[in-house]
This record gives sequence, structure tokens and C-alpha cells, in this order.
Amino acid sequence: MDKPQILIVEDDLDLSEMLSAYFRVQNYDVLTAAWGKEALDIAKENHTDLIVLDIRLPDIDGYEVCRQLRGQRQTQDTPIIFLTEKRDRVDKLQGLELGVVDYITKPFDIQELRLRVRNAISRVNRQALVNPVTDLPEGPMVDERLTALLESTDKWTILQMSINSLGRFREMYGFVAADDVLRAVTLMIRNAVREHGSPDDYIGHVGPEDFIIITQTGNVNEIRDRIQKRIEQSREYFYPLKDREKAREAMEANHLRLNSGTITHADGPFEDIEALKSKLAAAVMANTPKS
Repeated sequence: MDKPQILIVEDDLDLSEMLSAYFRVQNYDVLTAAWGKEALDIAKENHTDLIVLDIRLPDIDGYEVCRQLRGQRQTQDTPIIFLTEKRDRVDKLQGLELGVVDYITKPFDIQELRLRVRNAISRVNRQALVNPVTDLPEGPMVDERLTALLESTDKWTILQMSINSLGRFREMYGFVAADDVLRAVTLMIRNAVREHGSPDDYIGHVGPEDFIIITQTGNVNEIRDRIQKRIEQSREYFYPLKDREKAREAMEANHLRLNSGTITHADGPFEDIEALKSKLAAAVMANTPKS
């Protein structure tokens, strides 16, 4: 397993070296920065698991570093622990409002800092099993469910729905607008499954633009049609006013729509879940209009 990576942003070189040496002994990969702008560059270039951030820095303060990190997609969810000499309640609240996960004042107990770092990373790893935008299970949780399907003797159907051109939409209007689309589509899927599915149905987020629904064969058409109808009714409202007329052109290749495909237990046997995923992706592709 890869070592967790932390970034220590501290302009006191003696303290920075001490923390670096300590956390390396604790089996962490440690990066360091003494300046705020340097920290921002390092955070952009690395997939850091946690940042220990001093508030008092030579160029920009820790609050501004935190604001900029929260404004970037790659680092918006990276846990940050403030390390500072400030003890004022207002300063602490300001950090918490910016989304820092913890706040430790100097002098500190290094064992306590170690435990807080470990706990913060553990919380993030648990949350990583659920997509932060859609709040749907993804990754290992979905794979576990698919593996259970292959081992089951039950009859099942999987419906995959993919948001066509979401990548282009994100480039044009930004990730905040694209995330709003993902949340809206998730709500449509949840509602359709609640109205036309069964209590045991399962919804997962299997890719940046892809969802799966595990349901009974008799329910899949109603679920799919309900979701398609809702997206057609709502599509134009995802766009700014100036672009809504174009969005009404439902079949334009560069505008949002849902493509779907289904497979059932009868399409097996499947050697493993990768074979199942491949078959499902092919079913979606077969139903995707040519641009």
C-alpha cells in the first residue's frame, strides 16, 4: 500500500525539519514548503492526503492559502490542519469557516498531532468510498456489489446511464455547473428508482459521468423512461440563458443528454466484474447516437 502523503507548510525551518523527520519515521511521505505560494504549487502538482498549514507565513498567510486550495478542484477536499501560535477564538472560527478539519496551537504535543493527522486521513479514506458530489457509492463499494451479483443465483438487470458531453459542458461552464448537473441527475435517478423500482435496488456512481442501477428486469424500462423524460424536461435549465435555445436541440452531439444500456444475468456467464463492466459499456455504446 502507498504511504499517505502529507504537506507541511511551516516557515520555522527547525520545526519543519523536526516534523518531517518524525512523520517519515511514522511511515508518511512528507513534502515541505516554507512559503504560501510554494505550498500552492506543491499541492497542485501532488495528490497530497493532508496539509499541516501554519497561519503565519512570509508571503501570504495560511488563511489565503486555504482559500486558494478550496477554490481548486484538485485540492478543494484535501483536509487541512492549521498549526499556529494564535489562540484567539475569532482566528479559530475563521479557520473552521474555511473548512479546515482541525486547529492546533503551539506549543503542541507531537503525539496528539500524529493522532489528529491519522484520524483526519482515515475519515477522508472512508468518505472516498462515496462520491462527494452525488453521495452515491463508487469504486470499491460498487465493485463489491457487482462481485456479489456474479456469485448470486438471482435474476438481475443492470442499467447504466451516461451523461453525454458533460466533459465539454464542464470546459465551457466550469466544474461547479457540471457538479450541479451531476446532483440533479442523481436526484432524478433516486426518484425514478423510488417510484418504479424495488426496495432492494442499488444505485452507484461508476465513472465521472456514469451511473448504474441494479434492479429487476420488469422495472428497468419504466425507470429508464422516467429518467430520460425528466432530463429532457430539465436540460435547458442547466445552461445560461444565452445558450438555452441551443440546448433545446436535443440531438445535438455537443449538448447534454443521457445514453443508456442494459445487461442481465442472461448475458453471462461473466468471467469477472471487468468482463461485466465491458459488456455493460458496450451496451451503452450500442445505444449512443453517432455524432
